[in-house]
Amino acid sequence: MADAAIAGMPKLVVNSARRFQRIEGFGGAFTEAAATTWQKLPPAEANALLQAYFDVNAGHGYTFNRVHMNSCDFSLGNYAHAEVPGDETLTHFNIDRDRRALLPMIQAAMKVAPGPMKLLVSPWSPPPWMKTNGQMNNGGKLLPQYAKAWAQCYVKFIQAYEAEGVPVWGVSVQNEPDAVQRWDSCVYTAEEEREFVRDHLGPALHAAGLERIKVVIWDHNRDQMVQRADVVYSDPEASKYVWGCGFHWYVEDHFDHVGLLHDAYPDKQLLFTEGCQEGGPHLGSWNTGERYGRSILNDLNRWTVGWIDWNLLLDETGGPNHVGNLCSAPMLADREQNRLMPQSSYDYLGHFSRFIKPGAFRVLCSASSQDLECTAAVNEDGSIAVVVMNRSEREHRFSLRIDGQAGVASLPPRCIATYVLPR
Repeated sequence: MADAAIAGMPKLVVNSARRFQRIEGFGGAFTEAAATTWQKLPPAEANALLQAYFDVNAGHGYTFNRVHMNSCDFSLGNYAHAEVPGDETLTHFNIDRDRRALLPMIQAAMKVAPGPMKLLVSPWSPPPWMKTNGQMNNGGKLLPQYAKAWAQCYVKFIQAYEAEGVPVWGVSVQNEPDAVQRWDSCVYTAEEEREFVRDHLGPALHAAGLERIKVVIWDHNRDQMVQRADVVYSDPEASKYVWGCGFHWYVEDHFDHVGLLHDAYPDKQLLFTEGCQEGGPHLGSWNTGERYGRSILNDLNRWTVGWIDWNLLLDETGGPNHVGNLCSAPMLADREQNRLMPQSSYDYLGHFSRFIKPGAFRVLCSASSQDLECTAAVNEDGSIAVVVMNRSEREHRFSLRIDGQAGVASLPPRCIATYVLPR
């Protein structure tokens, strides 16, 4: 095509010499809901799900995943690993419940995954006897006299999982600590989270020889991530134990807060730890995929090092969920037909996880048209992946220039594409 024709097109330019954060990986959450749904699939479909998510050639190559410690809303009911009231020495601590479904699914996934799997452990609530409200649901707080015992629960959980051959990468302090939910929840102020990390969780991990375990704070929405992290990071005795800040997407976008937190504390990491389309399964919705694409693009472009989706699998209703808090997942299972139903979010996630590998570095990438949202990364093998999304209602032809090599690309309306330049 003539240079004059190219000159009139929107331009997307990539410079792989200008590098930013190192990417840790992509993945989703092993929940009791996902695992029990997976176990009920016919063997061929159960294997197909693992291949779709974890195989590096036929699937998404997931390497960075999450699991709940104690029950969450996407469990079949409330449970805790330290259920005996007053058992501060945790003599009766056990993970028997997880051996039913969660651990078998995780262990099966590990056999398919392309390499070592990072696993983030997140609690939704301490056991009822450790809380002010005496129950796992409806918020409440950790009773101060049980802070030491609760910190030891993280240690015991990590040790128990690793005894089952499942390495743990890190822990978050508390899922959504600013929300009183009708399901499993526990509230911490920023000061309370800071003090729990500083005085209990951090020292407990180090005393157990688990200083390699990454500690993630906040694990809630972008709206207040800066305020929360600032309180914790401003205390050097707490900050020394903290790897970074986790965040969710369930309020307004606030993408600027992700970049702002990096600018304020560039030595701390940023990790997206949960997101889903709420309010049911949203079967066949293209908007769901676009929400994923927009979030991942904007988060990566603001120094996020990893992106963890919510449930890996749910049934056709968007459950099971023990309080009816149904939502969508990238893979849904039709229980009557015994088949998997991939959703648009599965496709959008793959445009990132299949081509931006762990160890890649985000590189400089910009587009002259606001309709073209983009990010790019250079992998360890030297290949460059450029992800471009067009949420507009019209096709866009544009000039794509990667390190001086130029070509013309076309992106249909409401579409996402990944362009790869081999090394």
